[in-house]
Amino acid sequence: MDTDTVWKYIDLERAFMADLLESLTDEQWRMPSLCDAWTVRDVGAHIAFAQSSVTEILGPALRAGFRYNVFVRDSAIRSPLTHDEIVAKIRSFLGSRRRVAFITDLEPLIDILVHNQDIARPLGVDHPMPPEAAAAAADRVLTTPVGLKRWRNPRGVRLVATDTDWSWGDGTEVPDSMEGHLMRLTGRAA
Repeated sequence: MDTDTVWKYIDLERAFMADLLESLTDEQWRMPSLCDAWTVRDVGAHIAFAQSSVTEILGPALRAGFRYNVFVRDSAIRSPLTHDEIVAKIRSFLGSRRRVAFITDLEPLIDILVHNQDIARPLGVDHPMPPEAAAAAADRVLTTPVGLKRWRNPRGVRLVATDTDWSWGDGTEVPDSMEGHLMRLTGRAA
């Protein structure tokens, strides 16, 4: 998938998240998300942190002892942003291709595709992932270093998408939608 198409999907998904979050009641903001121990608000705050500058990241990174997972969790949970500020910040990203240093264009795509589901599913909102975007995201997840993957492929399994031309692995076929495969690959229940 070319860069322009990747960013088109990122913008579409960010717009969906901003619209969804803007429509929520205070009670819905406090609901648990699919992210372990995160509320809907925490997921929104995490996405709003996506274009933070080095100076904005430094304090939370120091506080977390430069442990990536602790940093990500704490920056979301401790975010001082209000609900309106989270929505406005996410909307402000539309059209921007800014990303954190040392990552590809695909990491923001993975983040927004998966986190939209982390919010939408517990709220009972149906928001299908675009299969071609989910396929590009899944390919990136599968090519990251082992420490970054949430799912380990057992030997003898071949993941096969039922809604686009995508497969990975060798062995017994496991058919699912591209969305289902990406959610599984990122540590969400099948």
